[in-house]
Amino acid sequence: MFTGLVEAAAAVRALRRQAGGALLDLEAPADWGDVARGESICVSGVCLTVVAGGGAGSLRFDVSGETLERTTLGSLRPGDAVNLERALAVGARMGGHVVQGHVDATASVNRLESSGAFWTLGIRIGEGWSRYVVEKGSIALDGISLTVSSVDADELRVAVIPETFHATTLSRRRPGDRMNVEVDVLAKYVERLLGAAAAPSRDDRLRSLLGS
Repeated sequence: MFTGLVEAAAAVRALRRQAGGALLDLEAPADWGDVARGESICVSGVCLTVVAGGGAGSLRFDVSGETLERTTLGSLRPGDAVNLERALAVGARMGGHVVQGHVDATASVNRLESSGAFWTLGIRIGEGWSRYVVEKGSIALDGISLTVSSVDADELRVAVIPETFHATTLSRRRPGDRMNVEVDVLAKYVERLLGAAAAPSRDDRLRSLLGS
């Protein structure tokens, strides 16, 4: 589990396609020397597992074909930057929100506008996922925990403070770029539970079929 508080931005060294997926090599942050094989890292919103063979100063991950198709990782090129966050440690403060690293969709940047040192990011995520988004709720964009400032049928907007803008890949985003989106998992569970509660029980269906 992650919190959406990005710890570092790292450069892509290589994305090597292979049968069924790819190998992704990233430059490791200088103070991440204790990262171990098998550790989970959130890479721009995608939970990946560290594998052997990356070499000194490098982080290597296997990326499945499904992940390449469903996220923006498949379009990465050498030199591109990605956001990194290590898994939440037991007992650590949780400053963001519950982020699983399971990307729901990708969305297009509609606008990125500045107001002094602050920024407003607007994206389009479509009706299929916008139903899980509420004003002042949380959303993860490229692995960054952000608070929704407003949402309507056409656009979801988040306010970005200077620290987040400069410490993550947001400073590199431009209109038309695509971002990984993970909606609040709690909203999906609530929808599922309410749907189950509203569905007729097995006994109700049997009584209906028997006409009693």
